[in-house]
Amino acid sequence: MRRNAEENHTKAKNRMNKQVTITVPATSANLGPGFDCLGLALGLYNRVTFTAVSSPTLTIEVTGLDVAKVPTDKTNVVYQSACHMFDRLGARPSGLHIQQENNIPVGSGLGSSSTAVLAGLLGANALMDGNFSQADILAIAAAEEGHPDNVAPALLGGLVLGVMDGEQVHIEQLPVAQQQVIIVTPNFQLLTKDARAALPGQISRQDAIFNASRLPLLIRALETAAYPKLTLAMQDRLHQPHRLPLIPGMAAAFAAAHSAGAAGVALSGAGPSLIAFAPDHHAEIVSAVTAVFQQNNLTCRSWILPIDTAGTQINKLASQDTI
Repeated sequence: MRRNAEENHTKAKNRMNKQVTITVPATSANLGPGFDCLGLALGLYNRVTFTAVSSPTLTIEVTGLDVAKVPTDKTNVVYQSACHMFDRLGARPSGLHIQQENNIPVGSGLGSSSTAVLAGLLGANALMDGNFSQADILAIAAAEEGHPDNVAPALLGGLVLGVMDGEQVHIEQLPVAQQQVIIVTPNFQLLTKDARAALPGQISRQDAIFNASRLPLLIRALETAAYPKLTLAMQDRLHQPHRLPLIPGMAAAFAAAHSAGAAGVALSGAGPSLIAFAPDHHAEIVSAVTAVFQQNNLTCRSWILPIDTAGTQINKLASQDTI
């Protein structure tokens, strides 16, 4: 049996690709009433290139945004996720070089952790010429993240509804009108544990009905670009009222975005990014929101982005016979 395992390991290494690049889009989850189940892929991308090397070394190089926030040792999330996949495959390269190009800010509510998880899983699977399917990768990534609202749209693109049933992931790719989406990210650290701790342990029947009635309206409004409906459809009582006070100026930023012409405004994920939808006046909305955060002594990053419909892309360099 040990001999068979060694033979399988050797065969897997012989099928190894020399280099693989994974490109993963940013995502915005929740979108108001779609708490932990609805996510949208955006045209802002992290790229990770994995290169198999013959020496038994690990090197990780990070460029782009928030370089200081991304570890370059074995605690790196991309590397850890890749190792999880190598373990599942029963094979790994002798050594590995990882090049991360970060364009999605870390800890921003734009799915940066999901891009790292997906890049690691997909990169290792592709590097070793593994046979894990897209559905397999989605299930593993959703289990690592705890819910599918970021990993599903990041993997598949577009607007995605994800439901967890135990370890099984059910997803629906929903039609969405192509449009420009506004993102404003204040320079404020909102820890995930703090955002979760702010949520109530119980909710009322009225609040449950409030959100349940708005979620299908939101899905339909995004499908048809029915902007007048988005103001109502993006209302939420499950998480936003409890999280907005954690971010200086966020409630006023919501109001400023609406006053400048935004139809729908929401926290992106748990925040601190704000996402807004509007038929026009995008630059004016960015300026209005940025001004509010500046009044609260916060600098901002901002983007006007298309919706990504392609999802994660995998590019392989030609395979080598041995490593």
